[in-house]
Amino acid sequence: MLEPAKRYTGYTAYEYLERGKDYRDIAYAKQIGRVPPYQGLELSDAQLERTKRLLTDEVVISLHEHVQVFPDDMSDLREHIRQGREPTGYEGLSRSGMTAVFDNGMDGTCCISSDAGWKYQDVLFDLGVRMADLAHQDFVVKGETVKDIHDAHASGRVAHIFGLEAATMIENEVDRLDVLYGFGVRQMGIAYSEANTLGSGLKERGDGGLTYFGERAVERMNKLGIAIDVSHSGDRTAMDVIEKSTKPIFITHCGSREVWPTNRMKPDAVIKACAERGGVLGLEAAPHTTLSHAHPRHSLESVMDHFVHCVELVGIEHVTFGPDTLFGDHVGLHDAFSANLSIGQAHSGVEFPKVEYVDGLENPAECFYNIIGWLVSHDYSDDEIRAVVGGNTLRVLEEVWV
Repeated sequence: MLEPAKRYTGYTAYEYLERGKDYRDIAYAKQIGRVPPYQGLELSDAQLERTKRLLTDEVVISLHEHVQVFPDDMSDLREHIRQGREPTGYEGLSRSGMTAVFDNGMDGTCCISSDAGWKYQDVLFDLGVRMADLAHQDFVVKGETVKDIHDAHASGRVAHIFGLEAATMIENEVDRLDVLYGFGVRQMGIAYSEANTLGSGLKERGDGGLTYFGERAVERMNKLGIAIDVSHSGDRTAMDVIEKSTKPIFITHCGSREVWPTNRMKPDAVIKACAERGGVLGLEAAPHTTLSHAHPRHSLESVMDHFVHCVELVGIEHVTFGPDTLFGDHVGLHDAFSANLSIGQAHSGVEFPKVEYVDGLENPAECFYNIIGWLVSHDYSDDEIRAVVGGNTLRVLEEVWV
């Protein structure tokens, strides 16, 4: 893990407000040192120096994260969510080495006014409050264009890009996509496991594919410049989106079903179709997702088994990382929201050893240090590492964003 970025001044979320008066006083998880550091990498001095150089000098983009901080005591989770004031983990981001991060915020836990989540007014509230906080500091900046990413890199900042894991909140109103774009959303999924008006999610018994309204929504996203994601969509819906979109799409956080046979992973046919149209797959690391038979206890090594397979399948130019981490107890979050997040259906009944956290990929502060360290230790070239930690994503964004 890197030292704090020089640009970071120590700002903490919502410090312009009065804790306990303007919002509830809740103790939040540590952003650094919540779990022991990863011990799985043995780097020589030269490899360590190269890892730090690549993390510092190159454009590093996480295609999918949740960079907010969760309560230290997860019994406070519902109270924390109800107030709709997710704190961004500025301290952790200052140690991450990331140039840009696609932050998907509350998403399936967006339950401010309803336990069912995904309400349009709740999503707008979440976006607006997060943007108000971003506006009160100068280290993490709102990212909406490729230029914003390059400017962040040049100035030692982090470009924060708003994403949404599903378009459920637009209901049958395609113009809501324009509103969300106006709020800064630049990447959006089709469905989050449950079917919606656009198409089917991966938990459903049957997949009817992209609906006619879904086709209209894909067309509008292409026109607006919203990057499309199918990580949680059903297989047929994902294939329909790849076919209907005039721009390359992302599978922002996933892995291969050939490596670990659950619904949460995508079959190689979908991954290949995405790549053939110019798209990119981001490797997932949320707890108990990208497991492998070689490494069934979830860790960095499990995720990199998917990486090696996908690189062999579609080429290194179509693979990147969307670790899908957060600051706090991610396993505890899944336990609390198993119904909202369709955890049971995603695992498809496949047995696995449960872990307390994903060793080596526990939070956004450590992910890319360990990913790049692994790539360095396995003799990937600077050009290959540069591509998979940011270059491949930039290539797609240059085509998709307006």
